[in-house]
Amino acid sequence: MRTCVKTLVVLLLLLTGCSAPAHRAGGPITLRFQSLAWQQESVAANKALVKEWNATHPDIKVEYVQGSWDGVHDQLLTSFEGGEAPDVIHDASDDLADFAYGGYLADLTGLLPARLKADIPRGSWDTATFGHGVYGVPFLQEPRVLIADADRLRGAHVRIPTPGHPWSWAEFRQVTKKLSGPGRYGVAWPLKEPVSATLNLSLSAGGQLFHRDAAGHVSVRFTAADAVMPRTVHDQVATDRSAPASTLGSGGSDTLPGLFGGRYAMVPLGFSYRQQIVQQAPKGFHWQVLPAPAGADGLSQGVSPQTLSVSADCPHKKEAAAFIGFLLRPENMVRLALGDWMLPTGTRALKDPALHTARYGWATGTALAAGLRPAPAQSVRGYPEWKDKVATPAFQEYYSGAIGLQTLRRRLEKDGNLVLARYQR
Repeated sequence: MRTCVKTLVVLLLLLTGCSAPAHRAGGPITLRFQSLAWQQESVAANKALVKEWNATHPDIKVEYVQGSWDGVHDQLLTSFEGGEAPDVIHDASDDLADFAYGGYLADLTGLLPARLKADIPRGSWDTATFGHGVYGVPFLQEPRVLIADADRLRGAHVRIPTPGHPWSWAEFRQVTKKLSGPGRYGVAWPLKEPVSATLNLSLSAGGQLFHRDAAGHVSVRFTAADAVMPRTVHDQVATDRSAPASTLGSGGSDTLPGLFGGRYAMVPLGFSYRQQIVQQAPKGFHWQVLPAPAGADGLSQGVSPQTLSVSADCPHKKEAAAFIGFLLRPENMVRLALGDWMLPTGTRALKDPALHTARYGWATGTALAAGLRPAPAQSVRGYPEWKDKVATPAFQEYYSGAIGLQTLRRRLEKDGNLVLARYQR
């Protein structure tokens, strides 16, 4: 089907005497760059860099295309199947596996500047490596942190954690109990999308969940280490009443009014939420960024970096890779990170003084970079279906108290392995 669609497109172009932008005879090459930037500062930074590239590369023009994170997987799949995919693709590493194995993305091995390959740590490259190929350049990453009401924490006389001396999961639970009272909670967990938060934070306790055997087959095993983080959330909601059940189906933004109004003392959020807080916090509200709780593996945390990839159908892969290399020069990576309020993956960019200021918690977030690891599900084929059909409802029911830990384990393993097996035959 894919071949037929592509053949039809080529025939139509020949019949009409037209050609796709990247094939214009006698003119500059035109590459389409689909960006998923959405925050005003981030969109401005991306557009400015495209303009700078175009001003200095008259023979390789880049057309900025605004995309959206909402439904991006299906949108890209449709564009791949229809032969209309952007040349340079902005996505997240946990969305790449099926596209890479399906032959829709170009292997970037040998195409990228040596400087860029050396600057990004091996662990980050692992998030975009499938089989023997590299199918994306990881460039922005976002740890989860605790956004806290600073006045409330000081008033309760609790120990303030730092990256050098974080709370353990057990201490975190005790602190949230101390911060709770009638109509007030120590923490609010916005777990509308519970799976990635659970898997990534569970790395701190040594949880892996997905295990690959010598033949490369992946299976789910829910161990005691995997249970540390979810059991803490469950107990805060169902036993301690230090976290409200009402936010379990909420997104991060939904919890901010409660944080500002004193209903919640803390909210675990992605690092980029700081921009919304700066914009929305009422005058006189004092907040601070704290590291997420640590476990047996310290502040280890899973991340799925944002990535830049090249379509397998792009006829000018070298030029597309050169544009990616320009976007991700250290000074440009810093601009993109600041625009998105996230952390760059590049080691040189991470050293920029702008990312080490105490203001808005930048220094705390940057201190967590060393503990960031590939998300556990990073290269697991069938993960989207497992997440939607098995893990999301199972975790939602467990966190609300509807099922116990043993039922959660049985559903994740038994039902989950049936799903994954279909992708490994």
